[in-house]
Amino acid sequence: MNLFKVYIFPLFILTISISTVFCQSTWQSKFVFESAGKLVYKADENGNIIPDFSRVGYHQGNAEFSVENVVRVISPVPQGESQTLIQKAIDEVSALPLNDKGLRGTILLKRGVYYIPGTLKISKSGVILKGEGNDYNGTVLVASGRGKRNLLLISGSGKRKDLLETKIAISDSYVPVGAFSFNVEDSKQFKVGDQIIVYRPGTADWIKDIKMDQIEERPGTKQWLQGAYDLYYERVITKIDENRIFIDNPIVMAMEAKYGGGAIFKYTFEERISEIGVDNIMFKSDYQSDTDEDHGWVAVDFETAENCWARNINSWYFGMGCINIGTNAKSITVSESGCFDPKSIITGGRRYSFCIDGQLNLVKNCKSDNARHDYVTGAKACGPNVFYNCIARNTYADIGPHHRWATGTLYDNIYTDGQINVQDRGNMGSGHGWAGANQVLWNCKAKEICVQSPWSSAKNYCIGETGNKYSGHFKDRPDGEWEGLNKPGLIPISLYLAQLKNKK
Repeated sequence: MNLFKVYIFPLFILTISISTVFCQSTWQSKFVFESAGKLVYKADENGNIIPDFSRVGYHQGNAEFSVENVVRVISPVPQGESQTLIQKAIDEVSALPLNDKGLRGTILLKRGVYYIPGTLKISKSGVILKGEGNDYNGTVLVASGRGKRNLLLISGSGKRKDLLETKIAISDSYVPVGAFSFNVEDSKQFKVGDQIIVYRPGTADWIKDIKMDQIEERPGTKQWLQGAYDLYYERVITKIDENRIFIDNPIVMAMEAKYGGGAIFKYTFEERISEIGVDNIMFKSDYQSDTDEDHGWVAVDFETAENCWARNINSWYFGMGCINIGTNAKSITVSESGCFDPKSIITGGRRYSFCIDGQLNLVKNCKSDNARHDYVTGAKACGPNVFYNCIARNTYADIGPHHRWATGTLYDNIYTDGQINVQDRGNMGSGHGWAGANQVLWNCKAKEICVQSPWSSAKNYCIGETGNKYSGHFKDRPDGEWEGLNKPGLIPISLYLAQLKNKK
């Protein structure tokens, strides 16, 4: 386990980026560029622009992680007793009152090895798990023995409650990608601060026009069906001007009258927990062989949760990966973390190091080694979501949206010795089809890159990439928006950081 090689990669990439700025001529994208200290966006013929990705992650990047107020201190105990001890501490802290920051307290796990034969569960808001190091000399949580399971589950309960009696149609015939506002038929039942769903239906006409009812058949292939591809974007109303609604995060999938338009309605999700942190811990799984699959699967699993974070954690030998962010998880930040040497069969459904199925999430400054899909989104992942400044080595597959119309993802300064793909995956899996829409690759580096755009409704962008352009799974699909392939000197170096700086 050559930790030194893994950890020097971020410094190497940073050196290349700095040398590019000072030793090469610089250039800017025609799609988004800096002028007088501000970002300027060029709209296409329908008004679509590259969306603003700056409002993702823990409290949309507006709050710092807190590990203060240590209320329990745990030290290693004989094998077989650690899970009971830690879970008891979690339950005790979960019963404490919340402070004005929504926190109950921090559990400090002293350095040493803790054997966990099952799953640790955090199901109440405001609990922090903090260790004393993410390597073998620090705090090590071991998924011990047999059994495919996730080591740490962070999840509330229940489902989002949609208040459909408040549903009102969007009256604009077209709401472009990147927009922060739109008109509705009647706004009187809404107010600033309301949590709303921006709903985009997946109609039969739309599915036909993107040809996802025409996927080449093979055993198990499923054509896309009307209603199965409805999209639900969680937003907050920031302003109302007569019947014009302003929202906190941009539209990342155009609302088109010819495809059923769109609508908004209020929702609640009281059971979703928040203010959970995991800090400075190494997660490790027992295993019996390189292809063993009856052992730890995911190190940390965020499910029904929001405004949570994981920092400085490393996972070793898990079958799937380090972090999973589920469909009902939003505004999660994962930073300075690594996924190393997974143990599983090298095939579908395994080795997704950092996987996002939810929305408004941020994965930054992370590392992955020997995975398949290192930085990946799942089916219908509703953006914005961001992967920033991440590295993948010795990869067996590709980085990018994996299947079925993930919308609004930024891959910013991603390095891999494998592929980055945004494409029609056709009958891969059970009919993955168009994997992503309104995806942006910015200043990435890969061995091979494929970026295609669907026939209708969306564009995908490849700006300032280094690597070999190739045709992907299908050679006859429309090309994406390519700019500056193998042309050094793109500024801003990071779109995410530039947008963060320019956030209104």
